[in-house]
Amino acid sequence: MPHRCAHGCGVVPPHIIEALARSESPGQRDAAIATLSADASLRQARLMAQVGTAGTGLGTPAAVPSHKHRSVHDARNGSTLPGVPVREEGQPASDDVAVNEAYDGLGATWDLYAEAYDRNSIDDAGMDLLASVHYLRDYDNAQWDGTQMVFGDGDGTVFNRFTIAVDVIGHELTHGVTAATANLTYADQSGALNESVSDVFGSLVKQFVARPQPSAEAADWLIGEGLFTASVDGVALRSMKAPGTAYDDPQLGGRDPQPSHMDGYVTTASDNGGVHINSGIPNHAFYLVAVAFGGFARERAGRIWYETLRDPQLGADAQFSDFAAVTAATAARLFGAEAERTVTGAWDEVGVALA
Repeated sequence: MPHRCAHGCGVVPPHIIEALARSESPGQRDAAIATLSADASLRQARLMAQVGTAGTGLGTPAAVPSHKHRSVHDARNGSTLPGVPVREEGQPASDDVAVNEAYDGLGATWDLYAEAYDRNSIDDAGMDLLASVHYLRDYDNAQWDGTQMVFGDGDGTVFNRFTIAVDVIGHELTHGVTAATANLTYADQSGALNESVSDVFGSLVKQFVARPQPSAEAADWLIGEGLFTASVDGVALRSMKAPGTAYDDPQLGGRDPQPSHMDGYVTTASDNGGVHINSGIPNHAFYLVAVAFGGFARERAGRIWYETLRDPQLGADAQFSDFAAVTAATAARLFGAEAERTVTGAWDEVGVALA
């Protein structure tokens, strides 16, 4: 199976949701159990969306002229998708903050890919962007289900609404970009790369819309900042700058388990081989590359990672070393020998030797 997820492919790692499912608080426990069930259903929707495609998760639709079209729907705390249409492209802002955050996040992601990489939407063929807000009650996740974005409101105790973080929207939509390009298998190292690529471009979306736009060195490199309520001892779901430091809270199962080096690589059968945990290693490699280059991270580091996704030499089952080798070759092709040394050095710093 080219793409598989144990509990769906939401932005919140399953080990966090599973920890909440063991909570002594009935409300937290019930919300987490419902989230795990919903994630499994959305996983099935994603797999069904891929049935009959050849080579990519989104197929090869006929291209249409580049245009941005967003459609936001309200699931009204139910499970029927997409729900009731509430805001279409060009319409004025809604009274519902979640609707507006979803609309703006879809647009920010579309704009980054269009302006920085000349990509015509998620599939590079003009795909309209669809989102549903208020999915179920207390749903603690956000997902790309293969055709659209789905946002929960959070349980209000551990998680805020999931439209609050624009990098989460960029992260999930990038799963669609990956499916349409390298289609990295969602397991073990290729799955960790899949998750890492989503973190990379989610962070680039966040940096792209910030005013003023931060340099690579000034960016915070946090993924999901703002998702946690004040009751949580943590700043985000993940840190690309310092994997393993994003949170430390018993509600979430303890300390952030992400490693930043291959010495800490986690071998596990959970989470499709630890895809949300081991993604810290390629995440940190990208951070090191971006900071070494300086300037805006989307320009050189982001370009290298984007072109790597599009490179036919990158197989669906690529390991860290394979991905590293293609990024180094891409850096050399685009920016020369010094850029290649920068990329190689970053991978070496996280313990990954080029294939």
